[in-house]
Amino acid sequence: MTDNAQTLVRNAQMLQRLGRVPEAVEAYTRILDRWPDLADCWYNLAVLQKSQRRLEEALDSYQKALDHNVASPEEVHLNRGVIYSDFLRRPAEAEQELNRALALNPNYVPALLNLANLNEDLGRRPQANALYRKILSLDPRCHEALARYANLQPASSADEQLLDQLHSAVRLAASLAERASLGFALGRLLDGKARYPAAFEAYTAANAASRASTVPGTAIYDRRRQEELVDLLIRSTPVRSSTATADSNTDSPQPIFICGLFRSGSTLTEQLLAGHDGLIAGGELDLLPRLAGSISPFPQTLPTLDAQHLGALAARYLEELRKLFPGARYVTDKRLDNFLLIGFIKGLFPRARIVHTTRDSLDNCLSIFFLHLDQRMSYALDLLDIGHYYRQYRRIMDHWRNCFPEDIFEMSYDLFVREPSVQARKLFDFLGLQWNERYLSLPGSGARAVKTASVWQVRESIYTRSSGRAMHYRTELAELREYLSDLLPR
Repeated sequence: MTDNAQTLVRNAQMLQRLGRVPEAVEAYTRILDRWPDLADCWYNLAVLQKSQRRLEEALDSYQKALDHNVASPEEVHLNRGVIYSDFLRRPAEAEQELNRALALNPNYVPALLNLANLNEDLGRRPQANALYRKILSLDPRCHEALARYANLQPASSADEQLLDQLHSAVRLAASLAERASLGFALGRLLDGKARYPAAFEAYTAANAASRASTVPGTAIYDRRRQEELVDLLIRSTPVRSSTATADSNTDSPQPIFICGLFRSGSTLTEQLLAGHDGLIAGGELDLLPRLAGSISPFPQTLPTLDAQHLGALAARYLEELRKLFPGARYVTDKRLDNFLLIGFIKGLFPRARIVHTTRDSLDNCLSIFFLHLDQRMSYALDLLDIGHYYRQYRRIMDHWRNCFPEDIFEMSYDLFVREPSVQARKLFDFLGLQWNERYLSLPGSGARAVKTASVWQVRESIYTRSSGRAMHYRTELAELREYLSDLLPR
């Protein structure tokens, strides 16, 4: 490499470190136009393109890094696999890339972890189990593998040796993040064995470790800010337009929006719908939040957007959907916190049908507390914060129901597990889809990838044990029950 090239590469690297992504992309592009054999520059360009969601370009740049003999090619195959799996929803290509990484380095733990997780998504429990066991044989202190392995085991029949292993690992974990992952896995097994006080203690410690694992002050839920957000969304509800430019686009899949709280039965609902021919389960897409982020300030300007602007935004959404799911007639968008964006949805798609999944209040709040979520969802780390978030969620949903009473369907998890055929038929009727009883057996199928914390629950025929879960934690939930008393059934 010439001195000039080295200087340009150092400048590009500096821009990358400073987070000046567009400038860094331009710098690497100029370098590679002149010196196309610089494998590390292709790699860095791919990383930046991925951060910009230029995914096909990132895949191409990663491939060029491989073509020019980049160091650690297994890492490049891993990164390509992540793009295919997590962003493009193409599990077959993801599996190929991960296997290529492992062909180069059979003991490459990051690829083994990702391949095991992909097998979980695809419902291949034995293969995932085997991969986690292999990782633990290579590195007994890989606590992430131990936590995931424990989460794969049926909770009620997990052996005591595994419980002892988790207890020991929690004590010995080198990091708070590892302690959190292990603690959530331990709580799940204890709950499954009906050791409820011990389970609650494990989950409480896991949530505390999860909060403490972040930069101090970053995982604190701001109740006032959440209230102000809901106030702002209510004030900024757009006037419902009679024009439906985007709705009439028949070249793209038509979206069906599923929203609600975590652990409210949304994945079960989505998998039920995915039994229908021509409907694909899109999972938790980030398309709407990204569109909302392109409007400044959001949501204050929503009422001022004209039909042309809304139509352009809707067209962008549908084009992204078409790229992700070519050939689909319908796609479910199960980004749960889209319940905050229902006004935006109705502005984009006036005829949109929205499925709101619901569940017993205390069961739902408890299950969120028992779920290992990203710390950015800081409300989930404390029961009373969850209660506050729940109140604000109910407040905004009451508003949307008043605005769009005919367009929101309440899909009750508790009613569904008691009367699956009755509730499922109502859901399909609401969406204008043909109902068939055979769809009730399809959620247990491993044919579709399921990327959710409830992955193994939705693969059972009908998962019923979570309904009424809160009754096992009466003492622990006493304060939350009092706080939500006016929202609970009498």
